[in-house]
Amino acid sequence: MSLPAYEYLSHPADVRFRAFGNTLEEVFEHSALAMFNVIVTNISNIKPERSVDLELESNGLENLLYNYLSELLFQFEVEEIIFGEFHVDSIIQADTGYILKGRAQGEDIDLTRHAFETEVKAVTYHQLSVTKEDVGYSTQVIVDT
Repeated sequence: MSLPAYEYLSHPADVRFRAFGNTLEEVFEHSALAMFNVIVTNISNIKPERSVDLELESNGLENLLYNYLSELLFQFEVEEIIFGEFHVDSIIQADTGYILKGRAQGEDIDLTRHAFETEVKAVTYHQLSVTKEDVGYSTQVIVDT
């Protein structure tokens, strides 16, 4: 039996989710998918017309996940791109921590086509985790809504 890509957990004020993946790269992709699924009503309708390359470095996996999701949220808010596909090509351990290379694909926000569900103001460090499981990895994220 395979795990879902992500699941939403109860939280009194914000949105909390867990994501799952066989690899670190996959669990980061699923975390981004879970976050954008909170933002937009139907993520499957987003066309991969624009691509944003990402290269991030952080001193730990939790910080890397925080920076990755925050960068995607920044691109959404400032560049007005709604993402529907996430590709993390590699997460490697370096002398200074971890380096993520990948890209996100989506399209310009079009209010006539995109229905927005919930405003995500920020990714939080509260209860943020990246965990090695018996099989694969999981993350836990709370986003401020």
